Amino acid sequence: MTDFHNRSVCLLGAGVSNMPLAEYLLSLGANLTIRDKKPFDQLGEKAAALAEKGVCFVTGDAYLSDIREEIIFRSPGFRPDLPELADAVAGGALLTSEMELFLENAPCPVYAVTGSDGKSTTTTVTHLLLSAGLAGTGHQSFLGGNIGEPLAHRLPLIHEKDRVAVELSSFQLMTIDAPMEAAAITNVTPNHLNWHPDMEEYIAAKVRILRQTKRAVLNYGCDVTRAIGEKLVEENGIPVTWFSRNPIPASILRSCDSAITIEDGNMTAYWADSGKEVIMPVADIRLPGLHNAENYMTAIALTHGQVTTDQIRQVAMTFGGVEHRLESVADIDGVHFINGSIDSSPTRTAAALSALGERPIVLICGGYDKHIPFAPLAEAVLSRQNIHTLVLTGATGDAIEAAMRECPLWNERVENGFMLYREPVFDAAVSCAANAAVSGDTVLLSPACASFDAFPNFEARGRHFKELVYQLRNK
Repeated sequence: MTDFHNRSVCLLGAGVSNMPLAEYLLSLGANLTIRDKKPFDQLGEKAAALAEKGVCFVTGDAYLSDIREEIIFRSPGFRPDLPELADAVAGGALLTSEMELFLENAPCPVYAVTGSDGKSTTTTVTHLLLSAGLAGTGHQSFLGGNIGEPLAHRLPLIHEKDRVAVELSSFQLMTIDAPMEAAAITNVTPNHLNWHPDMEEYIAAKVRILRQTKRAVLNYGCDVTRAIGEKLVEENGIPVTWFSRNPIPASILRSCDSAITIEDGNMTAYWADSGKEVIMPVADIRLPGLHNAENYMTAIALTHGQVTTDQIRQVAMTFGGVEHRLESVADIDGVHFINGSIDSSPTRTAAALSALGERPIVLICGGYDKHIPFAPLAEAVLSRQNIHTLVLTGATGDAIEAAMRECPLWNERVENGFMLYREPVFDAAVSCAANAAVSGDTVLLSPACASFDAFPNFEARGRHFKELVYQLRNK
């Protein structure tokens, strides 16, 4: 590990997730500076406590000026090519991140997940499977990364026979080049194009997860990940496990490759080391929707050899999902409210709608603009006759409405009673959706957008949605 003792270290951002890293760096003897755009008096009690321990704070609009520290920890939201960071690196500074520190020093196997959709559920299932496989051994699985839990400060607690499941975003992967026991890309669709200048950079960031992995897990049903895998096969000998809800041609498999697919309603694997295995009926998975079957296939592929079929089935039949992912909130006068705040792209919303089948839906969409096209969202919404009302909110309301009206299905759906409402304020949008719903309907928050126009993150948006629903229930 890098020697931090008496070295000047800079941490960009004083958010809650960075506080454990700050404490850890102090414990390693670093001379720590934290830089944040907010004024110091708005950084909270933890920042004040760190200041009392000797941490220097540089705050305000000029917080990135004159960076002279030897080591700079970049939070995921900071592009590594910011001029201020580029100047510091040119001057000899080491630019790294909390996740890079962890991955480069993890003493045990790491199972990593990235992708446009399904990362958090897949990573959580991977963690649960690893935990099941370790049960009774005295060792444990750790879960963290982009899913919301920093890991570097846990390094002293992690041992060689433990396991780690980590979710990685494209922001984190921009500079990561670290070993993985197995790494998966769930899928790649347009996302975060307000941060990445183009799809080429976004895809390149995702591919970095495969640089030092022992095994790759890739979605055969996604054009982008299939192309990534085909190139991987051409350029090196990394074994690939393909997964798909549809049949996978046996001709693409080398002797070292494996595949998981769905055959006759059963999740079925063809392992390179052990042959065909019927794992379980897809119907045994408690989480609804084929996209969740794909999430399980990914996690099973990642953890192959670490968990038994019986343990896989037990997790599938008992795991009820992660908060904000098609989370049931309440039933009020026959109307069911579901929180899908994690759905921050059109493809995620399309998957959520598919998972809910034919139940009548009042849908709430809109939020922060990531500069991604909404034509796929319009197609997904208007092609489903069971979605009878759409309530738009947030900064993307205009763009989503325009996509709806430009869709060839628009006129026919409106003639048959489809309703669209605009409520820029989130609370009013939830109230509007509740008023539009009748007994037997489902009100679904599935924004297809990020939350940053009105909330600090999707978790805050989802919790606020639940609070509003609880208020409706208690009236």
